[in-house]
This record gives sequence, C-alpha cells and structure tokens, in this order.
Amino acid sequence: MTSLPAKSVHSSGTLPTLRQVSENTSRQPSTKTQAWSQMTVDTDEDLDLEDLQRARVRKRDVLTTLQQIAILAEAGVNLASALQATIEEEKNVILRGILKQIKADIEGGQDFSTALSQFPRVFNNTVVALAKAGEKTGALGSMLRRAAGYLQAEYETAAKIRAAMIYPCLMLVMAIAVTIFLLTFVLPRFIPVFESRHVPLPKITVMTLAASDFLQRYWVLLLSLSGAVFVTLGIVRRSETGREHLDRIKLSLPILGPIYRRIAISRCLRTLSTVLYAGVPILDALELAAAIAQNVVIQRAWLVVRDGLVEGRRMCDCMKSEDLFPRTLVQMVAAGEETGKLDQVLEKVAEFYERELEVAIKTATSLIEPIMIIVMGVVVGTIGLSLLLPIFSLSRPV
Repeated sequence: MTSLPAKSVHSSGTLPTLRQVSENTSRQPSTKTQAWSQMTVDTDEDLDLEDLQRARVRKRDVLTTLQQIAILAEAGVNLASALQATIEEEKNVILRGILKQIKADIEGGQDFSTALSQFPRVFNNTVVALAKAGEKTGALGSMLRRAAGYLQAEYETAAKIRAAMIYPCLMLVMAIAVTIFLLTFVLPRFIPVFESRHVPLPKITVMTLAASDFLQRYWVLLLSLSGAVFVTLGIVRRSETGREHLDRIKLSLPILGPIYRRIAISRCLRTLSTVLYAGVPILDALELAAAIAQNVVIQRAWLVVRDGLVEGRRMCDCMKSEDLFPRTLVQMVAAGEETGKLDQVLEKVAEFYERELEVAIKTATSLIEPIMIIVMGVVVGTIGLSLLLPIFSLSRPV
C-alpha cells in the first residue's frame, strides 16, 4: 500500500484544507450535481457497496476529486489523510460514499489502485493503471494529476462534440415538429373546403393529403415501430456480431463516419501515451487503449497490433496492415519507435488528432446545417404548394 509522509498534517492533528495546501495553485470551481441515486438517498450511509459499484458519477466531478487528492499527495499528506480531506469537502453523495469505501479499504491494507478498481464505472482502467504506476514509483501525486489531465482532455472533447451537435439536433427536432403540425393540424382544415367546392386536386396535393391521413390514422403504429426499432438496435448491440456490424456502419457513414473514427483513435492515442508515460508495458498499454475505443472494429485493430508485437514485429509495421490507421499516424509511430520516445510522440499525435477532431466537427456541422435547411425548406415548401395550388384554382373565374 502506498503511504506518503504525513508532514503536512498540522501539529494539532487537524488536516489542512485544500485551500491552505493549494493557496498558490489556480483551480477551476466545480459545479457538482448529484447522481441518480441521490434522488432516493440523503446521505452516503444509506448506500451499500453494491449501490456504489452500480452508480455513475460525472466525469467532471471525478477529475476534480483526483486533482484534489493529487494536490494533497504532492504536498506530502499521506493518502488516507488526503482522502479524508477530500471526503469532508465532497458534496456529491455517491462520490463521497465511494471515497469513504476506498479510504476504509486502504486502511485495511489494500492498495489504492485495487480499491479504485472496485468502481469501474467511476475510475476506468486507465486511471487504475496510472494509480498502480504511481504506487510502484512512489510518485502517486504526479500520476493522479496526470490521470486528472487525461480525464480533463476526454471531458473537453466530449463537451465540444455536444456543443457542436446542439444546433443540428434542435433543427432536426424543429423540422419534424413543423412537418407533423402542418400535416395533422393545418392541412386537414382545408379538406372540407376542397370537398365542398369540388376542386380538382393536383397530384402533389393528393399525395400530401394521403400522408396527412396516414399520419393521423396510424400515429400510434408509427410510434410503436419507432420504439421497436430502438429496442431492436439495443438488443442487436448487446451481441458481439451485432455490435460489430453497427460499429462498421457508423464508421462508413458519410460526413459522420470520419468523425467517429477520429474520436475513437484520439481517445486510444491519449490513453496509450498516458499509460506508456506511467511505465505500463506496451502490451498492457495496447489492451487498455483497445478497451477505451468504444468501437469494436477499432478495438480489434488495436488488438491485432498487440498480437503483432507478441510475434516480434514493430508496432508501426503492425499498424500499417490495418486500413483504419491513417498513414501519418503510422509514420509518427515509426519515428517514436526509432527515437525511443514513443510515449512523447503519441502524446503529440493525440493532441494533433484532438485538434483535427475539432476542425472535423466544425466542418461536419457546417455541412449538415445547410443540408437540413434545404430538406426542411423542401418539406415545408411541398406542403405549402399542395395547399396553394387548389386555392389558386378556387380563385379562378368560372
């Protein structure tokens, strides 16, 4: 078990606050929200180990907690005391309960990394690997700081993706809502007028009226089919073969496919560079990188690279045989292997791909927006035209 010297504990026996320890360290304020379980519990004492292991905590809260423990550990506070100080300031009921359990485990003789590994939904394999490396090297504080930096990069990437997709998603919802409103509320009001005046209806109006009638008659069926599609996709995704097919489809999608690939590769590269820096063996590092891919196709590509290394081949040669890895990445890996600075090169490449990802997201958004505007214009224009043509017929003199 890692035990750092407790030289920062006051002579009175009280723990220093985080503000005292990091007085000259700039830290971002954290706005923490309660996890789902807080809806049913008021204190962490109401939660048992099984509840804590099932619970999820916001990544932002986790990285802030890791930063706090890292600051105290680097200041010389022993691990149990650092955890206690963090527990006292933690507002999230779930995370506070998890930290109490971890503190109890290490006081009972367990390694910190082993205690963390009990909560894979909160502390992923990369964080656990960095904690284990910190225990072995005696630099737990710096490794936890690096783990927080790793989570920060992932959090920022996810935030950029969410922010970029908000406007297109709003437009899609608006387009669907406007179409349903026109077909179910506006268009039916004109049907009695057309029937009473015996107006000959153009083909476009007949087709639009048929769509309106179908939507009004079978909207329950349409909703049921939509729900069935989502349920089926969920079931298919649970099987290994089905998930692989869905992941291949995601990678082959126009516009979005290259973005999915960049997201997965940048995540893997960030993980790989982080754990290699911590001294994790390359084979274990590749397994961790593969596990973080969230795409079966890319995950298998990394495992193929790992198997190639087991056979004695160079990493760049293994990657060259996989079409998923860009040629630039393969060349950079080759340079890192030749210089013996693979972890540093991979970190630079990860930063490069994260910047490329940001550009790709902006480009995709700029392409999707006009396409959606055009589609929305065509739909609304078609419905409008189907109404106007019969009205023009009514206004003509007999």
